[in-house]
Amino acid sequence: MIELIQSWRCFDGEQRVYRHDSKSTGTPMEFAVFLPRRALNGEECPTLMFLSGLTCTWENMVSKAGSQRAAAEMGMIIVAPDTSPRGDDVADDDGWDMGKSAGFYLNATQEPWAKHYRMEEYITQELPEILEEHFPIDLSALGLTGHSMGGHGALTLALKNPGLFKSVSAFAPIVNPINCPWGEKAFSGYLGEDRSTWANYDACELVKSRGWKGRILIDQGSADGFLEEQLKPWVFEKVCRDEGVDLTLRMHGGYDHSYYCIASFMQDHIAWHYDELV
Repeated sequence: MIELIQSWRCFDGEQRVYRHDSKSTGTPMEFAVFLPRRALNGEECPTLMFLSGLTCTWENMVSKAGSQRAAAEMGMIIVAPDTSPRGDDVADDDGWDMGKSAGFYLNATQEPWAKHYRMEEYITQELPEILEEHFPIDLSALGLTGHSMGGHGALTLALKNPGLFKSVSAFAPIVNPINCPWGEKAFSGYLGEDRSTWANYDACELVKSRGWKGRILIDQGSADGFLEEQLKPWVFEKVCRDEGVDLTLRMHGGYDHSYYCIASFMQDHIAWHYDELV
């Protein structure tokens, strides 16, 4: 059962926020959904899911990304889930790059994280079932995108679930978390010290082991302060080239890691996914 907690009229559609009790995380979870007029009229629409990054919730994307106008014009549903389980009994970390707001879209295996941090299961199993039950969504036309940690989630979850996600793109994604500080900290905590288990959540390793039959779009700002140490898109570019995966990596001079960059290219991503899904 889902509960509508907020709703706004927007570009002749509605921007809504729902809450429900999650079986995957064992906590209440919230997600935002933009419904264009076609969806409000009961017509099935292609759907794009956006995964947010470190420190974020669904609200960052809804209020800053500028997705609603393009989605309304194209008749696309946009879904923005939260980034982690939340609640007083949910494990957390003193840093901003792990714990609440930093679930890394994986299923944790180590304590104290394993009980609630099951974001992979939530995104790939529970949430799609909820969306299909309550909204005019055709799961055969479902795409996935995201920013930073959410870009990591978009790439890894799509690569592992090509039957569910028919298109994938990302903004400034963490493409090789097994070899960057953010990923090494999170994976050590969530998955343990056995690095052989980490490859299942690394986009570079997944392209090598699983490939991808479709296209991939990535937008990255050249003035991103995290580019050299954390993001390293050229590593993913080389892996895709070696494995014959059709990647378009667009580098944008002067753009940083913020939602100003996302808003500048969000319409491009929505149009790109629409072409892939319809």
